[in-house]
Amino acid sequence: MPKPQGEAPDNVDWDLWLGPAPKIDYTPGLHPASWRRYRAYGAGTLGDMGCHYVDLPFWALGLHLPSSIVADGPPPSDDYCPTGLKVRYHFDATDKHDELDLTWYDGDRSPKELEGVSVPGSGVLFVGDKGMMIATYGSYTLLPKNKFADFKPAAPRIADSVGHHMEWMQAIRGQGTPLCQFDYSGPLTETVLLGTVAHQCGRELKFDASGMVCTGDEQATSLLSKNYREGWSVDAAATASV
Repeated sequence: MPKPQGEAPDNVDWDLWLGPAPKIDYTPGLHPASWRRYRAYGAGTLGDMGCHYVDLPFWALGLHLPSSIVADGPPPSDDYCPTGLKVRYHFDATDKHDELDLTWYDGDRSPKELEGVSVPGSGVLFVGDKGMMIATYGSYTLLPKNKFADFKPAAPRIADSVGHHMEWMQAIRGQGTPLCQFDYSGPLTETVLLGTVAHQCGRELKFDASGMVCTGDEQATSLLSKNYREGWSVDAAATASV
């Protein structure tokens, strides 16, 4: 980790930037972006990009929270996030979907090929009974291509977003509802972060969503929350009243 070097420049409120993380002197090299690589501030590529890409299968398949999680990566570090991860999330069957697995890959654990398909730099591969689809936020490809050469997509049913920031501002003004509300974004974020906990523990976790605990695993459960430094703790009473 970069070494602390005293006073922050005038344009950086260092205490505010640190937030609930442990208090240290100003440290060049963390702000504005490299903090993602250090455990005190971020959660690596999974924590950085997971909600963006896992959002696609979460939304399309009506996922909520996994029942088990197992991660493969380098030995966990107390200071550094992993250089690459493979995380398998298992979801039990619900009225919205059958039992299924969702696998995340990043960094040096990313494969060159999956299910006989060359993997692009980023995206989501849906594997179905009758074919596959590689999707991003801007495009999709149905596979095998010859099977779906005559495919005609349905008419769009979801209005184009005005953008994350504008959706948020309009909702504050009572002018609409954001697509990604807390009842959706909460379980999505929890699912992503459970992958980082599984990597830290180095074993498969059984997750009890109703109790927000890792069944029979006190160490893993203890990692589902953390201590906040003085002045940054969450006020439970205020949270309950929101």
